[in-house]
Amino acid sequence: MKRVVVTGTGALTPIGNSAADFWKSLVKGVSGAASITKFDASRFKTRFACELKDFDPLQVIPKSEARKYDLFTQYALISVAEAVEHAGIDFDTLNRNRIGVIWGSGNGGIQTFQEQVSEFARGDGTPRFNPFFIPKMIADIASGVISIRYNLRGINFTTVSACASSNSAIIDAFNYIRWGKADMIITGGSEAPINETSIGGFNAARALSTNNEDPAGASRPFDVGRDGFVMGEGAGALILEEYEHARKRNATILAEVAGGGMAADAYHLTGTHPEGEGAYLGMMAALEDAGLQPTDIDYINAHATSTLVGDNTELTAIERLFGERPAVHISGTKSMTGHLLGAAGAIEAIACIGALQEDTIPPTINTREVTPEFAGFNLTLGSAVQTPVRCAMSNTFGFGGHIATTIFKKADRNGK
Repeated sequence: MKRVVVTGTGALTPIGNSAADFWKSLVKGVSGAASITKFDASRFKTRFACELKDFDPLQVIPKSEARKYDLFTQYALISVAEAVEHAGIDFDTLNRNRIGVIWGSGNGGIQTFQEQVSEFARGDGTPRFNPFFIPKMIADIASGVISIRYNLRGINFTTVSACASSNSAIIDAFNYIRWGKADMIITGGSEAPINETSIGGFNAARALSTNNEDPAGASRPFDVGRDGFVMGEGAGALILEEYEHARKRNATILAEVAGGGMAADAYHLTGTHPEGEGAYLGMMAALEDAGLQPTDIDYINAHATSTLVGDNTELTAIERLFGERPAVHISGTKSMTGHLLGAAGAIEAIACIGALQEDTIPPTINTREVTPEFAGFNLTLGSAVQTPVRCAMSNTFGFGGHIATTIFKKADRNGK
């Protein structure tokens, strides 16, 4: 099968509106959490989130066009524009029939859905819906809009596997390229869930932190006092490309996609398997796919949402696969970004690529006292660590038991 490499990235996150700014904030240990400004959250159990800062879609998207798109599609377009520029792509010189888009989103246009249904409920029963309601809402629209923007006629679809969505998209893109079905695929994910519906719904599920007194310190993976995740929003985009195709156009190779693994907990509607069965199987499948051993992995970007059960089950699975008190560096970057749901895997893939390029492990912030049974793990608490990074693994787990793990490998000094 063909080799697959990453030649461009783009990010729109609560701690940086570009991939470069996102990485700088990660290394510095910056928190993106603060009081919610998108709506009046005063009556909600959770009144804070990791929102984007200084977001202006009109810098990239014309006003007449932006009104047709939900925020999650706007976020997608902006991150993709950066990735395309970063990769130095001139689509006019390439075969657009062999360039595709595989995008991930867990919720799609949930803001649009909320607005339209609320407007109908406030009315007299006469149906008056925006003609863009359906295309703004459906989860697959972002991949379609990206392909329209760049006139790309290759493989095109959206993966929906809750919080594993964008890792699922990356794995699918990786597979289609190495099978020879495409030369290049734009992949990643976007999510815009900071609204009454999402915050209220996740509050009802008791999934969100309610530490309203200390938003910046609320996301604290692995900590004995953690009380739930912090909602985030944004997008991450990656340009995946067949190796020889990338070399032919003299592209800079940022990293190589080494492997991907998917599995299922097959256990609970929202909870993780108590022994981390799906997480273990997903990581094992990714290693086998990459032809690697656990000792080859230098960094794991953990799913680590800061939920009471989820963090423990992931570390249980890591210990089962990597050995008791494994030496591998682990960090939970959601402590800074919050949880971007279906977009989490995309920005965390970019974090892994940064770790490979800079030989730097981004930290887990806010964690003060690790759950005792996992106190010996190398969780990179407090500050970044400089160390050689050859291979990095990224875990994502979604409601319904969906598991998706990706592995990225360092490109050599010549970009090979």
